[in-house]
Amino acid sequence: MSGLSGPSLLFVVLAYVAIAVFLFGFLARIWVYARTPAPLKIPLNPSPVTAGGVAPRMLAEVALFKSLFFSNKVIWLAGYVFHIGLLIVLIKHIRFLIPLSVTSTNFFTSALGYITTYEMYAGLIMLGGLALLLLLRLAIDRTRYVSIMSDYILLIILISIASTGLLAKHFFRVDVSQVKEFMMGIISFNPQAMPTEAIFIIHISLVLLLLVYFPFSKLMHSGGIFFSPTRNQVDNPREKRLVAPWAENLPASVPAQATAEETPEAAG
Repeated sequence: MSGLSGPSLLFVVLAYVAIAVFLFGFLARIWVYARTPAPLKIPLNPSPVTAGGVAPRMLAEVALFKSLFFSNKVIWLAGYVFHIGLLIVLIKHIRFLIPLSVTSTNFFTSALGYITTYEMYAGLIMLGGLALLLLLRLAIDRTRYVSIMSDYILLIILISIASTGLLAKHFFRVDVSQVKEFMMGIISFNPQAMPTEAIFIIHISLVLLLLVYFPFSKLMHSGGIFFSPTRNQVDNPREKRLVAPWAENLPASVPAQATAEETPEAAG
């Protein structure tokens, strides 16, 4: 690390700080979600009546955004398009994080190469979904009313990341081999000089900003959805009484009739 230039050293340090904030922040929030008691049975109908029914319901929420689909199909379409594009883009970026050989012919590298061939379409799909989400927040009165500044900030950051990524790939060409050396150096704790192209510096800066912002934003729904009592609870309040941890040691309540008989004021 000592042999790196000033800008490269700065971004290496920022990268490690951003990754640390993301990992510890994400895990800390998950820990809070896991420890938060659920004192009531509040599953949304139609709700599963067995534990085995929770898994397919959760899968439908995570993979298909089922509740959002029945709530607002336009927002569902925009969000789903964005997430599909994001998934493909993330898979495509794996090539920067693992030491794949150019001559390798296994199934994984073949599939990754196939995805990379159409990566521009994935980036455009991601950007289009984000643009539609932003437009809906600005154009629909009800959505604009419940939106807060952090919603717009998050969308602007994501749109900027998608835009600079497309520009770096297709217009302001960046040395991909140097980018891979830099990223591989980060994850192997053997930092290398970073590319000097301005568009890459802007792109990686926005990504690091997103990593730092992630645990403190609504993006935590990616992990928090698994701890939502409206989604993960079984609808069996009669078969199994749910008692919050803080209520387990409370004294049993006295029947109202007995209280009235023993208390003259109440009886009168």
